[in-house]
Amino acid sequence: MSVVINTNTSATVAYGNLASSNQNLQKSLNRLSSGYKIVQPSDDAGGLAVSMKMSAAIRRTDATSTNVANAQSFLQVQDGALKTAGKVLDRISELKTLQLDVTKSASDKANYQTEFTALKNQLTSLAAEQFNGVSIFAGAAASTLSVSIDQGNTQSVAITKANLNGTSGNVTSITGAATLDGLAVSAITTAIEGVATSRAQNGAEYSRLAFAADMLSTNKQNLESANSRIMDVDVAAESTQMARYSILVQSGTAMLAQANSSSQIALRLLG
Repeated sequence: MSVVINTNTSATVAYGNLASSNQNLQKSLNRLSSGYKIVQPSDDAGGLAVSMKMSAAIRRTDATSTNVANAQSFLQVQDGALKTAGKVLDRISELKTLQLDVTKSASDKANYQTEFTALKNQLTSLAAEQFNGVSIFAGAAASTLSVSIDQGNTQSVAITKANLNGTSGNVTSITGAATLDGLAVSAITTAIEGVATSRAQNGAEYSRLAFAADMLSTNKQNLESANSRIMDVDVAAESTQMARYSILVQSGTAMLAQANSSSQIALRLLG
């Protein structure tokens, strides 16, 4: 081979190999220090785009889970009010029966009437209960609330706002009665049956939302797993690569130094 001074091909090749090894070593260091396989878009442009969409879906799934949990809380508050309404109606039913006792004096019946009036007011208060500013009972007609149960907002569950003044208790037949004498036992029985039906409806809707919440949790786990396969670095594999590139950088540095000194053989020929 010829001996030249102006061009050191061996050093140029050694430098190129060293630069490549150092670049790969820096990538490994960035991945291991960040925990991500894709540190910059050029690492995997398509994978990054998919990961961004998955990350957004995960956030929406979290938000949907929160909304479903809030809807369950709404139903719990509603059921608590219905349970109380049932107890009030039970007591009114009891008062009506006691008032029919022929041994009771007018004074006794007046006491029953006083309690009946107070219980009517309680029923009216219950019908006006709210959850975070939203009425838990319907007004003149029954209504529903639509709860989204998927992150894409394509599926929903309707939860019923029980109507204490109508089908879910018909308490107007109770609160509209001026006295216990003017209140029929059948009206109380109908009201109790209505509240019982509403509690059953409430329980069914709560159960469905519980299953929807389970599905959202499963979907989130699957999305996070899929996103992890795209974005998260395999520490074991990457640390092995880093060790390889580290050795290549060290050996490349040594070989570049050797290549730079090899051209000095020309000085011996000139001497």
